[in-house]
Amino acid sequence: MKLTVSELIVEYMERLGIRHVFGMPGAHILPVYDALYDSDIQSVLVKHEQGASFMAGGYSRYSGGISACITTAGPGATNQVTGIANAYADRQPVLAITGETSTHIFGRGGLQESSGEGGSIDQIALFQGITRYNRIVERSDYLANVFNRASQILLAENPGPVLLSFPYNVQKEKVDAALLDDVITARPEQATDVECTRTGKVMDLLSEAKFPVIVAGYGCIRGGAQELLQQFSSALNIPVASSLKAKGVIDEGDALSLGSLGVSSSGQAYRYIVEQADLLLILGAGFNERTSYVWDKDLTDNKKIIQIDINPEQLQKVFQADVAIQGDIGEILQDLLQKIGADAAEQSFTRSSGLAMESLDSSGDYAVFQSGFSLVEKFFRELEKHFPEGAVVFDDNIIFAQNFFRVSSGNRYYPNAGISSLGHAIPAAIGAQFHRQSPCFAIIGDGGFQMCCMEIMTAVNYEKPLNILLFNNATMGLIRKNQHQQYRQRFIDCDFVNPDYRKLAESFGINYHRLETASDIEQLFSGSDLTGAINLIEMPLDKDKFPNYSSRR
Repeated sequence: MKLTVSELIVEYMERLGIRHVFGMPGAHILPVYDALYDSDIQSVLVKHEQGASFMAGGYSRYSGGISACITTAGPGATNQVTGIANAYADRQPVLAITGETSTHIFGRGGLQESSGEGGSIDQIALFQGITRYNRIVERSDYLANVFNRASQILLAENPGPVLLSFPYNVQKEKVDAALLDDVITARPEQATDVECTRTGKVMDLLSEAKFPVIVAGYGCIRGGAQELLQQFSSALNIPVASSLKAKGVIDEGDALSLGSLGVSSSGQAYRYIVEQADLLLILGAGFNERTSYVWDKDLTDNKKIIQIDINPEQLQKVFQADVAIQGDIGEILQDLLQKIGADAAEQSFTRSSGLAMESLDSSGDYAVFQSGFSLVEKFFRELEKHFPEGAVVFDDNIIFAQNFFRVSSGNRYYPNAGISSLGHAIPAAIGAQFHRQSPCFAIIGDGGFQMCCMEIMTAVNYEKPLNILLFNNATMGLIRKNQHQQYRQRFIDCDFVNPDYRKLAESFGINYHRLETASDIEQLFSGSDLTGAINLIEMPLDKDKFPNYSSRR
């Protein structure tokens, strides 16, 4: 049986398990859209192609599976750049499909041409550094090879985005439908290859340590190792500090949780590691600028270091480890738990320190927010109380939640820590709602909100409930903070005028709430529909109240 290439593209996506594709049609990609008409894949019309790539990333992040976005040639593709870059930084398996002008007019100045010929945009070069694989598919005779390479990336343990661009004439060519029978579309079983001799060395170092600390990163969540991490931490009585992206990897209400480690967090985890720890077990954490307090050597000096990561590029990238193991964190933790055994846990690993954590708090110089943010703290306390589990939070603001939000193991928290782009939380949260509808919050400042607010209409169009917490201080808050701290209050291009958000919400046809007092917050959580409606929740803030930390720039 013969199919057009456009029909084959859609069937390929179906076999990958893709059920939604986020995008916007244009003339050069209409053959694929026409093939979607008869598909079980739901196409989701967005307001801007950046929103499509952010939604695909949010869907992938929440579902753990492959997601897809689709655009036309030229500006349709270029508008995706920031969202694809974010997926690259977060290692999300996002398949981006774009159209292209027909091959016979390459180099002749075709409308929206991106072939790189004749002075046109070179799309391959543009996406080279932000995709794991990208190609303009100029012929159909090697299509199986292209799909196989894309599948290898999308289905890998360490995945990333793939961008495939199909010229208009290629989309309309006919090929044998059996071509897909030779294409990998399911994740192959991975052989277990835990280095038992090296995990034995891990156990030796742990047994010698008096105050070990686990630094858990997003790799633990990607690998589905949260429950094993909790068991391991409890068995050995080892406290856990998380990176920002792994916030909630163990319940932050647990006695063994040190909370989030990072330059914009309270000092509890930092102080415990610097003042007491003699060993760091770093699991799937990149130890980047934010987590490491700009690579503060006090965190690693005079300590034994064990690092485990599935990504070999992360091993010993910023420090030398006594033991470095590349492998699946869940499998390695399972092996370590087997080595412990009940008797070993009681005889060799009981520590009399009581964790020595009682005296650690977030007061004094370590408090990131010393005054002026009581309403923000109140909001997160109510969020914890009313949604102890089941809530999904996408957060562009990050700093408030890092300090005020204790994430339970039953909730999901997704900070915008990829390339930290503004305007991410709303479309990413909408994308997640297409995977599974849950009580969902997008937390965003007024600067970022104005970059993406029209995507709220995508949620309206498809009836996806969403709660948007909008911090309104009429300024680019972190820019103003830096100009206050580093540039002698020479404020420039940070302040702006906001619209009337009540009227804006009314124009969208969604609910509006304004939080000015603690009772407003209590009423919001006790009397509003935060699970089945779309709510714009505005909280005014003083633009001259700043968090108590410095980014040093």
